[in-house]
Amino acid sequence: GPALLFVKTSQGKQEGRRFYACSACRDRKDCNFFQWEDEKVSETRLAAREDYNRNHQPSFTHRQNVDRYKNFVLLPSSKRRFCQDCQQLLLPAEWEKHSDHQLLCDITTAQLKSPSQLLHPLENKKTNAQYLFADRSCQFLLNLLIDLGFKRVLSVGTPRLHEIIQSKASQEEEFSVRSLLLDIDFRYSQFYTEDEFCHYNMFNHHFFGGEATRETCRKFLCEENGERVIIVTDPPFGGLVEALASSFKKLMAMWRETEKEGHDNKEMPMLWIFPYFFESRILDFFPSFSMMDYQVDYDNHALYKHGKTGRRQSPVRIFTNLTPSMIVLPEEEGYRFCTVCQRYVSSGNQHCEICNSCTSKVRWQKHCVLCKKCVKPSWFHCNNCNCCTLEKHSCEKTDVGCFVCGKAGHKRSACPSLSHT
Repeated sequence: GPALLFVKTSQGKQEGRRFYACSACRDRKDCNFFQWEDEKVSETRLAAREDYNRNHQPSFTHRQNVDRYKNFVLLPSSKRRFCQDCQQLLLPAEWEKHSDHQLLCDITTAQLKSPSQLLHPLENKKTNAQYLFADRSCQFLLNLLIDLGFKRVLSVGTPRLHEIIQSKASQEEEFSVRSLLLDIDFRYSQFYTEDEFCHYNMFNHHFFGGEATRETCRKFLCEENGERVIIVTDPPFGGLVEALASSFKKLMAMWRETEKEGHDNKEMPMLWIFPYFFESRILDFFPSFSMMDYQVDYDNHALYKHGKTGRRQSPVRIFTNLTPSMIVLPEEEGYRFCTVCQRYVSSGNQHCEICNSCTSKVRWQKHCVLCKKCVKPSWFHCNNCNCCTLEKHSCEKTDVGCFVCGKAGHKRSACPSLSHT
C-alpha cells in the first residue's frame, strides 16, 4: 500500500529533506523502497516497480482461497495436507508440486479453527513482529468484552482473539459475539470469508481489497447504529505510534458515520495493547485514554510472559478510553481495587499520596519532590542532570543537544520541531 513520508535531518538544523519509505517494513532488506519527496522518477523505474509488485502478489485471491477452503473441508482427514514451506492448504491435485516440501498431514477440523497455531508466526521485529496472545490473556480479553456487553469486535492485528471468538460462535448457539479481523497477514484469507477477514495495513489505513473490503469494515462498524462495537488492537511494538494513531482515528471516523445521534462527540471504544513505556506517546494522540495494570503475555515471546514464567515480567499493558473502574482485573492473579484511583491495580502498585495516583509500572516506585513525579527506587536525583537517574552514571551527555534542533533538555524523539513537522 501507500508509503509513509519521513524526514531526514542533520544535527542543529530544523529543516530536513523529506522522503517516502515503506509503511510496514523498517528494514531496507525487507523492502528497499526509497524515494525523495522532490525526486522525479523515470518511466523505466516506475515500470520496474510495477513489475516487482505484480511478481510479489499472493498466489490466490481471497475469493479463490474461500472456494479452496470449502473444497478442503469436504475432504476426509486423511487427504487434508498443509505445506509448511509455502504456508498453504493443499488440495490433492497440488500434492505433486509440493512433494519435496515439508507437509503436515491429517489436518483436523480443530486445527482449521485455530489457524494461528497452524501457521508459522512472522517474527521479524522490523516487519511483522507477529507475537500471539497466550491463552490466559486471550481468555481474559474475551471475558472482559462479554462482561462489558460488547457484541462486535474489530480485531486489528489480533488473530488469536478473532479465532477464539469464531470458534465459540460456531460451537455455542447462545454465543452472540462476532469479530472481523483486519490483518496484514494474507495467509488468514485461506481460513476466513470476506465477511470475517480484511487484508489491511494498520500503518497507513490501507485496505488491499479496495473499496469492497473498506465497505465490509464500515458495515461491520455501523451495524445496530454503531452500538456495542469495540476496536481491539495489538500492533507490532516497533511501529510508529503516530502512524498507528492516524489509522485508528480513521477507523473511529468510519464508526462515527453511523446515523446514531451523538456519535460526533464520542470516541469509539478501544483497547490498544502496547508496552507501558509508550504511554506518553499514546496519550499525546488520545488524551482520553488511560493505562491498565493488566500484564498481557504472549506464547511465542521469550520475554513478554506473565509472572515468573518469563525472563522478566511483561511490560505490555492495555490502553483504553473505557472508564477504568469498569475493567475488573482478576484478584487471583495479584490485582486489587484502589478506592482512591477507582480502578484495579497490581498488588505491588502502591498509591502515591503526592501524585494522588498508583504510579508503578512494573515494580514499586518512590516520589521525587524535585522531579515532581515518581521514579524507580534505584534512581537518585542528580543536580547536574536536573533529573533522577542511576547513582553511577555519566553527566557528560548533559551538554549534548537534540540531534534535530541542537537544543538541550530533550531527545530527538521528543523534539517539538520534529513533532510540529
